[in-house]
Amino acid sequence: MVDDDLRARGIQDAGVLAAMAKVPRSRFVTARYKDRAYADSALPIEENQTISQPYIVALMTESARLSKTDRVLEIGTGSGYQAAVLAEVVQEVYSIEIIKKLADQAAKRLEYLGYRNVKIKHGDGYRGWKKHAPFDAILITAAAPKIPKPLIDQLKIGGRMVMPLGSGRFSQELITLTKTKSGVIKEFVTGVVFVPMTGEVRE
Repeated sequence: MVDDDLRARGIQDAGVLAAMAKVPRSRFVTARYKDRAYADSALPIEENQTISQPYIVALMTESARLSKTDRVLEIGTGSGYQAAVLAEVVQEVYSIEIIKKLADQAAKRLEYLGYRNVKIKHGDGYRGWKKHAPFDAILITAAAPKIPKPLIDQLKIGGRMVMPLGSGRFSQELITLTKTKSGVIKEFVTGVVFVPMTGEVRE
């Protein structure tokens, strides 16, 4: 997977590649899809959600330009796979999941796998997690129709947000936002398809 689907497609960050090689994706997929755990495709999980394809997980992680000492917020825990990858790369990971069943399952899964530097919270990620802000980076793993301002507010100056932006069901833009003293710099990464972000962002 790492050689054929990540390195061969341009993922270069050594820390990201090492994390993707170490985290057992088979522990994050349902029993029905165990035989496809390392295929480069998104897979269904419970509650009509998905686990992102490995390439997109690696691309989002690399696009965040992370350092070992970073504190990262993830919006949309899902299975916990992206959080585990982040936990291999940075010092602290905080992840919010709006579906309680998924939040509880992910927390148990990550604890079982020994990830002590990840904290999971059940709730709407639109407002972020002020208690632990500011963050060096924020990853949103569901498509939002707009950029959540409360999350921009919780980024450090120089901090990066990586998110799929757009309200189209089958087409969104993966973008990177860098916070500066004078505003936010937006960069296009690639076209993507994510499940929609729900909650206050839709109001």
